Amino acid sequence: RIEQTHGLCIHYDKLEMNGLNEISLQGLSVIPEQRDTLFTLASTRIKLNFWKLLTKKIEVSYIAAEDIRLTFTKQDSIANYDFLFKKDRKVPSQTSGQTVTEINYAERINKLLNLCYGFLPENGQLKQIYITERKDSNFVSMVFPSFIIKENKFRSTIEIHEDTLTRHWIADGELKQSANTLMAKLYSADSTKVSIPYITRRFGAKVTFDTLSYSMTKESNGKNQLYLNGKAKVNGLDIFHKVLSPEVIHLDRGHLGYQMNISDHSFELDSTTTVIFNKIQVHPYLRAKKKKDLWHFTAAVDKSWFPADELFSSLPKGLFNNLEGIKTSGELAYHFLLDIDFAQLDSLKLESELKERNFEIVEYGDTQLSKMSGEFVYTAYENGMPVRTFPVGPSWEHFTPLDSISPILQMSVMQSEDGAFYYHHGFLPDALREALIYDLQVKRFARGGSTITMQLVKNVFLNKNKNFAHKLEEALIVWIIETKRLTSKERMYEVYLNIAEWGPLIYGIQEASAYYFNKRPSQLTTEESIFLASIIPKPKHFRSSFAENGKLKESMEGYYKLIAGCLAQKGLISEIEADTIRPEIQVTGDALNSLAGKTPESSSPTAEEQ
Repeated sequence: RIEQTHGLCIHYDKLEMNGLNEISLQGLSVIPEQRDTLFTLASTRIKLNFWKLLTKKIEVSYIAAEDIRLTFTKQDSIANYDFLFKKDRKVPSQTSGQTVTEINYAERINKLLNLCYGFLPENGQLKQIYITERKDSNFVSMVFPSFIIKENKFRSTIEIHEDTLTRHWIADGELKQSANTLMAKLYSADSTKVSIPYITRRFGAKVTFDTLSYSMTKESNGKNQLYLNGKAKVNGLDIFHKVLSPEVIHLDRGHLGYQMNISDHSFELDSTTTVIFNKIQVHPYLRAKKKKDLWHFTAAVDKSWFPADELFSSLPKGLFNNLEGIKTSGELAYHFLLDIDFAQLDSLKLESELKERNFEIVEYGDTQLSKMSGEFVYTAYENGMPVRTFPVGPSWEHFTPLDSISPILQMSVMQSEDGAFYYHHGFLPDALREALIYDLQVKRFARGGSTITMQLVKNVFLNKNKNFAHKLEEALIVWIIETKRLTSKERMYEVYLNIAEWGPLIYGIQEASAYYFNKRPSQLTTEESIFLASIIPKPKHFRSSFAENGKLKESMEGYYKLIAGCLAQKGLISEIEADTIRPEIQVTGDALNSLAGKTPESSSPTAEEQ
């Protein structure tokens, strides 16, 4: 039946019973149709627990095997393991009238673990185990010369061959079938680190560590409840992938002590779970429950007051470059809650609050986080490459003080980008929540919910390399700047308007005013101000706002009415003036060349747009 279902040829030379509880097998092979051999076994002798067999359970008490070879090969697009990813062939069923039942996660995982524990013997000796992955001319091979299990304890040397490199590891541990317990440890046989093979070629990543240990104990309380307890620990972990960070991420000590509860329809990571990274310790809670094919996820972390420096001294090196070396005093407390019910996305809850008590920065470290308060040198990057460098202050000829920028322009940009900028502390939880709901609805990253402070930090401190990990660093820097008032709101907004990109290689409001209208920022009309506010999210593609006749598209009218109404509410224009505002402007600057079809100096999208 397995052959028919998966398109395999399963062959053996000899299979026999020796007594009531011993099986002898020789010359086993598994070959997918028209593919290379997947698995071979020269010989094995297996002793089963007789009393367990009487209860229809398989438990291996002893195993001896020689020359085990598992080989995954792929040449061009043909692989000998692709049957694993194809739908099973239809095989005539011997039963009819069967009803489809829902998956019971606790029962299924318990059966799987029982099977695994049953097949892992407490005594045995395996000789010459070969596990190989080969793709075209590249390969990775793991060789276990001898894997010995004696009185529940096991130990083996492992030879790793990857193309031209060879490494030696040691794996040891303990297995107790009766107690449903497994403990294992992996480390290098010499003074070098363990380097995980394959992932560099497959994913462009590199992962190394000194030691890795893991343990798990299973307890069952009926078919609807399963408890998994265990620990995972890693020392000297180094991770590199350009998506995470341009530098190697280093974690001295990582520890996970977990309690997982699995029921018929849910998975729960109990809040007694302990996560330690370097000096900081947290107790996360996670729950995933499935109801009518839709999931309900809950995640929470609550950490009461702890020394602030525990957090900052525990940040993995290479992941928080701007915060490396920072020293702090005082105390912090953190609360986080994320609740997502995919049956009711509008009910999504998102709470995140980092509180401080007597928090102070003793030493800044590698980056002066207060540098925006005075004149500083800003470098704009595109795709990781610098494109413009200029000082943000009076020494730059295109710098414009905040009081020299039209109040209407200031308010138009603020209402478009972050209307509560002067009132929040760097974050708008409601905006982040709404952005997350929308992203989940459209199933892609479409909105970010960033405040002006967040955009500033991203561009001033983190714009050289944009990656996922920098979102965490961005949040911490925003919190520090806003909490300690390292830069005033007025100065932050002044910096924002002077470094914002308003077109291809057009930076700052003075360049933007001249590029589009041949004016100074203080001379802009209301219509011109609203237009400039509209293109900040897509400065490289400002031409998309114009029709073929060179006039603004009619679709801009709704945006103009919205911003004009905000300006009237703020008292900058009258209600009558707001009613007369239309998307009508006259471009008179160099932007005319671009509108006429000439290619601008730079047309590649910014990292934020990407």
